Amino acid sequence: MSTYKLTYFNVTGLAEGIRFLLHQSGIKFEDKRLTFEEWPEYKAKMPMGQVPVLEIDGKTYYQSKAISRLLARRNDLYGSNDVESYEIDAVVDTLDDLKVGFTQYHWEEDAAFKAKLKKVAFTKAPTILSKLEERVKSNNGYLANGKLSWADLLFTAYTELLTNIIGEDLNKDYPELKKLVEKVRALPKIKAYLDSRPKTAL
Repeated sequence: MSTYKLTYFNVTGLAEGIRFLLHQSGIKFEDKRLTFEEWPEYKAKMPMGQVPVLEIDGKTYYQSKAISRLLARRNDLYGSNDVESYEIDAVVDTLDDLKVGFTQYHWEEDAAFKAKLKKVAFTKAPTILSKLEERVKSNNGYLANGKLSWADLLFTAYTELLTNIIGEDLNKDYPELKKLVEKVRALPKIKAYLDSRPKTAL
């Protein structure tokens, strides 16, 4: 049996979508959550000096999206052909457009620039969320191809992160997206993880 070890911080961030993928796929793994104090001693050991990284049987994989695609392909959570895979990839890129705007705003320390980033993020988000809402309506309640994929897992993970950042439900005005997130969080393996995971600040 293969061994898996995921290394990241005790936050949702870039790793929560991978955690969802691993749990939904029924893969047992070591969920190594670093403290920020521990990070300097681990940084030099990481392939690109960053996390998350996933070790499978001692081989190290890096870059969260590449890791996710690998896991999704192996566990029937990706496309069944090139076009289906493209549909999922396009959604994932759109989700990153949404996330980056809010996270850049959240972490910016310069007050004036932070205000500008906030305006951009909050102006852009409704357009993206409206388009995603339309996709769910036309895809049998999912973001792509009419079935569960890693894009749905990632969106659910990002929803939690961004809701915490903006201080209100990201999907409050988007009922189809809200139903999708509730559906994913109710999946037995995901629910079991959410009920037992460590508490995080973000």
